[in-house]
Amino acid sequence: MRIHNPDLQEQIFHTLGISPMEAHAKFGFFLEALKYGAPPHAGMALGFDRLVAILCGVKSIREVIAFPKTTSATCPLTDAPSVVDESQLRELGLALNRSSRPGKENP
Repeated sequence: MRIHNPDLQEQIFHTLGISPMEAHAKFGFFLEALKYGAPPHAGMALGFDRLVAILCGVKSIREVIAFPKTTSATCPLTDAPSVVDESQLRELGLALNRSSRPGKENP
């Protein structure tokens, strides 16, 4: 079951060594949403948004989904994708090829 209790989420962040300031910077949108009472969710998805799209006769599910991504795969609500810390990349054994990032110049 996904976490739906803000106090439990804060405890998880503490256990992971994530400070309240870092948690707010990275997950502020989520923590704020939890304050309004997120329902328990165990991963079952009925495809309700797709059914609504069919019933409404729209061509794109984005017309009826609550928080759609944009056509450029960005999310205005969560500001995703966002910057990744170098320490996170090292932990996962990843590196960025900065020359292939669109709109970014080589340092």
